[in-house]
Amino acid sequence: MYAKVFKRFFNLNVSCMNGIYLIIGGNLGDRLALIEDCTRKIEKIIGPILKYSSIYESESWGETNNPNYLNQVLFIESTFCAKEVLEKALEIEKGLGRTRDKKWESRLIDIDILFFNADIIDEKDLNIPHPHLHNRKFVLVPLNEIASEFIHPVLKTTISNLLENCSDNLKVTKLIPNIKS
Repeated sequence: MYAKVFKRFFNLNVSCMNGIYLIIGGNLGDRLALIEDCTRKIEKIIGPILKYSSIYESESWGETNNPNYLNQVLFIESTFCAKEVLEKALEIEKGLGRTRDKKWESRLIDIDILFFNADIIDEKDLNIPHPHLHNRKFVLVPLNEIASEFIHPVLKTTISNLLENCSDNLKVTKLIPNIKS
C-alpha cells in the first residue's frame, strides 16, 4: 500500500510485489516434463518462484475416468495484476499445447490461480480465491505443504484446517519430494 501511495504522490517508479499461489498440473503426455517446462516459463514470464511443493499424483477430480494427474503448488512474486497473471498463464498453457474443449477434460497442462495476495476477486472470467479449492484434496495437500498457516480470505480459516475438514476422498500421493525450495 505504501509503495502505491509513494508512487502516486512522488511520481516514483516503485513496483509492488504480489504474492500468488498457483497450482499447475496435467494428466496427458510427459506429465513431469510438462510441469518442469511450465515452472520455467512461469519464472521467465510471470515472476520468480519462491516456494515449490512436492509433486503429487492424484486421481482425476470431476471426470473420474480420466488418467491420474500430476500437480504442484507454487508461490510466486510478480508485479503483474491478477488479470495479467491470468492472461500470461493462459499464454503459457497454450504454448505448451493446452486446448480447451470441455470442462474436466484431460489436459497437457493447467495453471490455476489459487490466491492473489489476500485479495477477493469476483469477475466474469476471474474468481480468486479459486472457488473450489477447499473441496479438492489434490489442491489442499500440496498447498498445505508450503502454506499451512495461510488464511483463506473468504472462509477465514487456515489451509491446514481446510485440509483437515475436506470431504474429498480421492487419493493424493507424494510422487516427487520438494527439492527446489
